[in-house]
Amino acid sequence: MNKIFCAVALLTMTMLQAQSVTQVTVKTDAAAPVISRHIYGHFAEHLGRCIYNGIYVGDTSRIANTNGVRNDIIKALKELKIPNLRWPGGCFADTYHWKDGIGPKNERPTIVNKWWGGVTEDNSFGTHDFLNLCEVLETEPYLAGNMGSGTVQELADWVQYTNFGGKSPMSDLRARNGRKEPWKVKYWGVGNEAWGCGGNMTAEYYAGEYRKYATFMADWENTGGLVRIASGANSADYHWTETIMKGVPINMLGGVALHHYSVIDWAKKGDGVDFTEDIYFRTMQSALKMEELVTKHSAIMDKYDPDNKVALVVDEWGGWYEVEKGTNPGFLYQQNTMRDAVLAGATLNIFNNHAKRVRMANLAQVVNVLQAVILTDKAKMILTPTYHILKMYAVHQDAQLLPVEFTSPEYVYDNQKLPAVSVSASKDQAGRVHISLVNIDSKKPQTIEIPVQNLGIGKATATIVTSGKLQDHNTFDTPDKIKPVDFQKVDLKKGTLRLTLPPFSVVMVEGTK
Repeated sequence: MNKIFCAVALLTMTMLQAQSVTQVTVKTDAAAPVISRHIYGHFAEHLGRCIYNGIYVGDTSRIANTNGVRNDIIKALKELKIPNLRWPGGCFADTYHWKDGIGPKNERPTIVNKWWGGVTEDNSFGTHDFLNLCEVLETEPYLAGNMGSGTVQELADWVQYTNFGGKSPMSDLRARNGRKEPWKVKYWGVGNEAWGCGGNMTAEYYAGEYRKYATFMADWENTGGLVRIASGANSADYHWTETIMKGVPINMLGGVALHHYSVIDWAKKGDGVDFTEDIYFRTMQSALKMEELVTKHSAIMDKYDPDNKVALVVDEWGGWYEVEKGTNPGFLYQQNTMRDAVLAGATLNIFNNHAKRVRMANLAQVVNVLQAVILTDKAKMILTPTYHILKMYAVHQDAQLLPVEFTSPEYVYDNQKLPAVSVSASKDQAGRVHISLVNIDSKKPQTIEIPVQNLGIGKATATIVTSGKLQDHNTFDTPDKIKPVDFQKVDLKKGTLRLTLPPFSVVMVEGTK
């Protein structure tokens, strides 16, 4: 009897183990899109301590800086290989008048930031400061134009000021302010969140306003290089996208934006660090909603743009929680835990897998605000778990997508289910294959098998970001608690890659010949 019981138990265990292995197929497809590096963009709004006392400390600061911008932040962002940086907002963009931020700093007027904390700003960080920073970072600037409180002429003048190389009123003004050559800014947002803080417009009204503003945003060199991006939908507002695509000629649209934050409840967002599994599950539920949003908005765009000329631009995304205790509620300062690392990895996998239509995105925000990649405290600076994920995923930038197929096991909590595993893959120009894998499950490891004979992989190495608790995070006293480390538990035998993802972990596998 005991022998029979042991045999049955062994068979049951073997069956359970077999069921727990997730088979992932990674395909090669010559027609697959290239994953645009611009999916890995960032966002710097005049909000809290993102610009002032974050990126910008002024050239008289004791903190090491270049023209007022912190050198340690410059170094960190260059290592992150950020492809574009969006500025000056957000909601702030539609109250920002760019001419207030040029010329001698001591002559610039002040402004009250009505959206974020009611603080007074001195406009010491303006167009020249931002665009020169982008040159230092070797990143593309993405300017958000003021449609809400600005005029058509004001936005047209800004385009001329930054882009025109010949003689004109605005290029002459630029030269008088110390910059002879234009910056050639390619990416322009035409308003921001026009459905909300950008004017509370209807989609139909905005479409007409967009056409007017976009008409006067001239490409001064007639190269077709200006990319105008329409203020897009708030999460699942599919009517907004339908109206823009139907109401604006394709040749006037470079992109249509989409904003989606991973929020459990706008009235009660939950703590950034002291959260329960219930809050974690609901956060990931909101984050994984991005798959549905991108799919449905893309389907609408496909109807009007079958040639895929217009990009879906997710230029605000990330986790949004209650502010850290004791900080200004209008500054949106929050900590960054392993939850954010998992959220970032899963979201970027979604963008990668939809690279045909999603060709630009911007994490909100770069320093000290929301799901920031960098946090500062006076002279101190730390890199967050999210920073490490974006740096790890940089290998996907401008690599060809390798489509993946698999059936994900389920992450079950309180009789609710989410897919536990997220995967995307690419092949770079050097022939290296990169497979990014996320285990969302807070408790269960996930074993993955990937046949790789068709990928020409003979060797495999891996890097992992994980920690002991979901709530773990880097602090100014322990800045390296969470960082990428080598992941040794990768087995490549007989053309099959096998690895087990720990709970709430992000792994990047690199395969070479």
